[in-house]
Amino acid sequence: MNAVATIALVLLLAAGTDQQSVVGFLSEPTATAPHGDSRFVPNQSGNPGAPSQDQPSPRSSEPLKPESRILLIRYVDGEFAKLVQSLPSGKKGFRIAAGKPIDKQKLSDALRLYGTAASQGDTVQITGVEFRSQEVVFQINGGGKKKFHWRQHVQVGVGNVQTPPPEASGPAEVAGATLILDYGRAVPDMSPDDLKSDLSVFFDFSKQHSAAVNWVDTLPPLFQDAIKDHRAVLGMDQEMVLAAMGRPEHKVREKSPEGNETEDWIYGSPPARTTFVTFAGDTVIRVQEFN
Repeated sequence: MNAVATIALVLLLAAGTDQQSVVGFLSEPTATAPHGDSRFVPNQSGNPGAPSQDQPSPRSSEPLKPESRILLIRYVDGEFAKLVQSLPSGKKGFRIAAGKPIDKQKLSDALRLYGTAASQGDTVQITGVEFRSQEVVFQINGGGKKKFHWRQHVQVGVGNVQTPPPEASGPAEVAGATLILDYGRAVPDMSPDDLKSDLSVFFDFSKQHSAAVNWVDTLPPLFQDAIKDHRAVLGMDQEMVLAAMGRPEHKVREKSPEGNETEDWIYGSPPARTTFVTFAGDTVIRVQEFN
């Protein structure tokens, strides 16, 4: 401290100046950015602990696009996940609000009333995805509705003797469930990772291998490349086409005069690019694209 500053300090103290003025008089200079470093931004919020980075951008406000819908079906339908909450049974399904925690009491009531389809820690599979105006409905392990098997409802009669339907053979059915993801508005545009994030209150996808990826690796290179390029090629079966292009928007069956049946899977709608994939039985026999 130089002599001038010392004399000034003594005079101020003698005059009874308050401590705040003295501190202001001797305050340190404002921090300056290192020379040439434009990344340094002083915190002007008044809170030393306030973060300076921007907050993450919110989810898109645009409605779900057709191309996004295809990607969601392709990369979410068929996936395996581990449950982080027990999943209730029931035909109507269990409803959760997107982006909000689960209502524990509501979940407990549903488990008590309808039973448990799968318990916490179990591995389950998403076997169906349906898009509604404000909801996405997921079928888990086949869905919550009881499956109808005609063999269990048929009796064979010979004369006056009735034979009851045969008992079901093979492995026991796995209990299914329906989960309804409610957005409270038009379903927004999103990526498969966004949708999995919205489902994270029930499902943990992180430690599960993709069913599609493991299966695709076993296919011939021609079909592997087509699936990676999201296109259908001759010789594919229906599962391969689903892995490559997702579920079609329309299906049309035809029967030729010779009695041969074919089925067209139609992707897109005119005047946009439209692809027709034609099956004879389970095999692709023709692929046509119209721009």
